[in-house]
Amino acid sequence: MEAVRASAAWVASRSSHVTVDLQEIEKVVDKIQGNVPKVEWDFEGIHYFDNGPLTVQYLFVLDALNFCFWPDKDLSYDHLASGLKLALEKDKTALDANRLQNYTGPELRQLLNWPRPLPIEEERVRLLHEVGLELERSFGGEAANLVKAAGNSAATLIELITRHFPGFRDHSLYKGHQVFLYKRAQIFVADLWGAFKGQNYGEFHDINSITIFADYIVPAVLRELGILKYGSNLSCSIDSNREIVPGSEEEVEIRACSIYAVEKMRDLISKKFGKQLLSIDIDLWLWSCGVQNMALSHHRTLSIYY
Repeated sequence: MEAVRASAAWVASRSSHVTVDLQEIEKVVDKIQGNVPKVEWDFEGIHYFDNGPLTVQYLFVLDALNFCFWPDKDLSYDHLASGLKLALEKDKTALDANRLQNYTGPELRQLLNWPRPLPIEEERVRLLHEVGLELERSFGGEAANLVKAAGNSAATLIELITRHFPGFRDHSLYKGHQVFLYKRAQIFVADLWGAFKGQNYGEFHDINSITIFADYIVPAVLRELGILKYGSNLSCSIDSNREIVPGSEEEVEIRACSIYAVEKMRDLISKKFGKQLLSIDIDLWLWSCGVQNMALSHHRTLSIYY
């Protein structure tokens, strides 16, 4: 995980389209007095949970598909999560590794009870096939075995995921430098930790190594707070809903600077108030603020990574 922090800091130090305002970070930290409002990890409503290996399988498939909803204004993460849950409740074999390898686009839509083609549907189907094939080949068909192989280490689990599953390799090249962001791999770890309440499959001795999950919503909230400042061209593009090219300097800067800003926030809270907060908790707070603010403008990038 040090590669994520180090490369995000490298981008932030050279960024030309996005600036991290350290004074605004201090204002926010002082305003909340180092207390990030606690947002509970809700697994009661939309998620499948049986406290066993099938929950792990569900979460891994969920996070393999957890990206790019915005091109369909009616589609959201909740539809994905609840669709997979209902599919499992009807048929406990729906997410078996051998079945994941064979789903077509229409079959995935049927699984999710979604009436029209999904955004980047071909990639979603490809990633399902990839997950099913590699789980069967290397982990006895079960994501639970992947988690067990990590030995209760969040960092090791992320390393295993990105080694075995190319669709989780959330890398970018920025000014000739490789940047590691790993949004979906990290959120799988966080989902396990939250769902199992830090026990069983969710027990990680290094959960504090996780960074935030650089997506669409968190950068928009950091911008609203004044922590991220965008150049005029980038601001205009975002506010007018123009797409930002994946892998462009602007897109990498938005995501990397978000990670760097929250790491700075964590450090400042520790220094000023003596509190050791998890990036997961800060991310949940920022994300919940964002989803409650329907007027928030976020950047739009067609990407399988978030």
